[in-house]
Amino acid sequence: MLKILPFLLFTLSACAAGPGLVPGKSTAADVQAKRPAEKRVVGAETVYWFPELPWGYSSYAVRVGGDGKVIAVEQRLTEENVRKVVRDKTTGKEVRDLLGPPWEPIHYARMQRDVWTYPMRIPSDPTPKWFVVQISPDGVVRETQLFDDMNYNRWGDGGRRR
Repeated sequence: MLKILPFLLFTLSACAAGPGLVPGKSTAADVQAKRPAEKRVVGAETVYWFPELPWGYSSYAVRVGGDGKVIAVEQRLTEENVRKVVRDKTTGKEVRDLLGPPWEPIHYARMQRDVWTYPMRIPSDPTPKWFVVQISPDGVVRETQLFDDMNYNRWGDGGRRR
């Protein structure tokens, strides 16, 4: 029983994740009271971002319609959304609108690239991942990578087997 306790606690905390807003009931004022990290206008909607990065591996988009009501609350760091980011086609603006604010954006002057990192989880894999996007000066995604989070230590001994 003690071995499954951490899993149960993680599962329960995942259910309580997100900003706690209700589509159709919550208003833009309710969303703003939760202090979103970022606000973006995407088409006819306003999207408020609640990232839980880097420790929570989630980034929630709260979509608000023109009537000021919450349309949806969506966890955007998913395999499906990551697949929508296409090298040499998707723009940095589109990435930001889709995935939200990155954790630890870095500008590499010599490479002439902005690098955005999104810590995330994939349900079928116990190891946390990093989705990394490189954006060139013209605002287009030039490289994407999805790899294991190098800071994650699954075995508690630095990955060394004895």
